[in-house]
Amino acid sequence: MKGWEVVKLEAILLVWGVRDEILRRLPVEGYWLYGEYDFIARVEFRDESEMEAFERELRHIIHGGTFKLIPIELSAVKDGEGGRISILEGVKALAP
Repeated sequence: MKGWEVVKLEAILLVWGVRDEILRRLPVEGYWLYGEYDFIARVEFRDESEMEAFERELRHIIHGGTFKLIPIELSAVKDGEGGRISILEGVKALAP
């Protein structure tokens, strides 16, 4: 696809039930939320092994399983005159 950059693996990170000082230590940029979830971010990976290493790092920082890393099946991004356009084809239902 001309003009489109296909990202190999992309996921949505949701974090809940942690203190603010833990959120500050997360190794990704995202958005703080106030409600059921405390934090949301879009994360890109080169491959599954990089995603698994990221999950291990999160478990070390958060000290528990109070996060969901939800892979997106296909993602494409186009930077153009009108700004950045993202297309999501679907989200894998891996998280409860």
